[in-house]
Amino acid sequence: MEDVAGGFCPAQGARPAAVDWPRAVRLLHLSRALDELEETRLVPQRKVLYQFSARGHDLAQILLGLQLDDPHDAVCGYYRSRPMLLALGLEPTEALVSAMARSGGYSDGRDIGVVFNLPNPGGPSALPMSGGVGTQYTPTAGWAQAIRYHAEVLGQPGYDRAIAVALGGDGSVASNGFWSALGAATVGRLPMLFCIEDNGYGISVPSGVQVPGGNIAANLSGWQGLAILDGDGADPAEAAVLTAEAVDHVRDSRAPVLLRLSVPRLQGHSYQDTQGYKPQELVAREWSRDPLPRLHAHLVPALMSQAEWEGHARAVQEQVAAALARAESVPPAAPQTVTRHVRYQGEMQRMGGQHPLGYRPPAFTDSPCAEGQRINMVTAIRRVLEQEMALNPRVAVFGEDVGPKGGVHAATLGLQEKFGALRVFDTSLSEEGIIGRAVGMALAGLVPVPEIQFRKYADPAAEQLNDCATLRWRTANRFTAPIVVRMPIGYFRCGDPWHSQTNEVAFVHQPGWVVAAPSNAADAAGLLRAALRGNDPVVFLEHREMLDHPSARRPWPGDGYVLPFGRAAITRRGEDATVVTWGAMVNRCEAASEGLSVEIIDLRTLMPWDAEAVLASVRRTGRCLIVHEDLRTAGFGAEIAATVADEAFDALDAPVARLAMPDIPSPHHPALLEHVVPSVAAIRARLDELLEF
Repeated sequence: MEDVAGGFCPAQGARPAAVDWPRAVRLLHLSRALDELEETRLVPQRKVLYQFSARGHDLAQILLGLQLDDPHDAVCGYYRSRPMLLALGLEPTEALVSAMARSGGYSDGRDIGVVFNLPNPGGPSALPMSGGVGTQYTPTAGWAQAIRYHAEVLGQPGYDRAIAVALGGDGSVASNGFWSALGAATVGRLPMLFCIEDNGYGISVPSGVQVPGGNIAANLSGWQGLAILDGDGADPAEAAVLTAEAVDHVRDSRAPVLLRLSVPRLQGHSYQDTQGYKPQELVAREWSRDPLPRLHAHLVPALMSQAEWEGHARAVQEQVAAALARAESVPPAAPQTVTRHVRYQGEMQRMGGQHPLGYRPPAFTDSPCAEGQRINMVTAIRRVLEQEMALNPRVAVFGEDVGPKGGVHAATLGLQEKFGALRVFDTSLSEEGIIGRAVGMALAGLVPVPEIQFRKYADPAAEQLNDCATLRWRTANRFTAPIVVRMPIGYFRCGDPWHSQTNEVAFVHQPGWVVAAPSNAADAAGLLRAALRGNDPVVFLEHREMLDHPSARRPWPGDGYVLPFGRAAITRRGEDATVVTWGAMVNRCEAASEGLSVEIIDLRTLMPWDAEAVLASVRRTGRCLIVHEDLRTAGFGAEIAATVADEAFDALDAPVARLAMPDIPSPHHPALLEHVVPSVAAIRARLDELLEF
């Protein structure tokens, strides 16, 4: 092995890699047979609705997959990665059941059949991919970080050789996820292999449009902390050496490698793609590089006879025919089951989070006990994080500025000093990387607590946030990633379009999230502890104005206090109207209702939300006002109003009323802000109108 432009390449005359060539032959024939079956029969018969051929990519993936033999190895691929899953042990029946969207496949027919996953708690797993290009990289970096965490923080044996592998095409190297994961892996020296299958095109766009010169390995030759391999992924001998070198280097050095393999894409991007944009001479050159005949030339007669080769091909055809018969006998999932597994419902997932590993939460109470002086919300949040980290070594806190600085809002102050930089650490300025890495860590059994500094800053991570929320549902409860995303929202003395957004409804509208929006220190403590011990991903919204606001201060509710999600609080009893609110508006609504007989309901969580408490109150008072800081149009208040109108219409003495911000970004000057955010005066005026109706 010699250094080459900051990377490395196989030494001249390197020994051939040890490969189970008969198995590789069978797997390559199996991959080709499945592709051919789909293209010639199942797609035309509309039994498979979404198909991507792996021809040309298949041999390199198989040779790489055969190297993954550590029980803690994991790989995350993309839509052309079925050969890798076959190498990891995917049965052809399951492959066909999944492609045909039948029950028992990757997703029970909920997701397209090229969105792969393979849970394997006792061996190498295929982490659940998503349909977005480049989304596989940061969760893979999270798995690689979890490998280090299990070994160095938890002191668990058996992680000293494990690696994480991300497969991607040349088009994906332009994505935010690729660059974020590359930075995390190299800065953090993570045991991660980036395998780029470069076929020269992203659908119809040449790879030269993705990176200068079209070769990501050449462009990264000076990237510090990254070893690089580059070669022909369609040549059996070279691909075998390259994949073995790459895997061995990550295992031995515990540092990242980028492996670029040049491969031909022998079919279109998908079944419907005719490749009319490719010159015919290019298509001919690609077929001349077909790995199947090249593998035959490499092995026959040097390592096996023609009869043995034909025997493997014949056995695979029989295997696929039997698999098809079994798959066609499998019915689609029962339609009434499609609403299950949005969130945890008592049936444990196969992988992801701490609960499948035997975690049992400590003793708790759902009744707060007031202890000591009143504390502010940020102190309560910090105390819960500190206590849960002391109780549970799987909890890790990270994000921008959460380390020595203690967070821009001081919620993590002193935690790194107490728990160390492996458990409380700063990240690069990439929200995609923060959330994606958290997903991978959660899949590996940790409890990640990523912080997004301000609600607006979550937007670059929107794809990872959505993918995390839907993970349990779209894998039919095979996987989930219970992360706890702490996210400050709202105004603080002043406002602006970048730091003062709330927009909590965006997370409510992503199936799978639990969304908490506490208004005071005691509720924040109980809800955060519930999140850290729970089995669902949580968005934990911390209103900036309430972090140190006098009205949000409460006595400590006790070290074992856990507040269940979906349980609202009645903060003031009344008979004439019901006010439904949350977050910073609770205090304002209480001030506005002085002297009135108004019942105030603090929802505390928006998903799930306590519709039962709201409806019971409205049926008694006959009037309902919903107050929130978010925009009026399509704000969460509209959902509450619709529910009240649908289910308590006969009890209403007045139309359901809403008070919210107008449909504008948050203004900066305090006078402008106070004009648009529901004020005490505005709430009182709206209440007076409602009571006079």
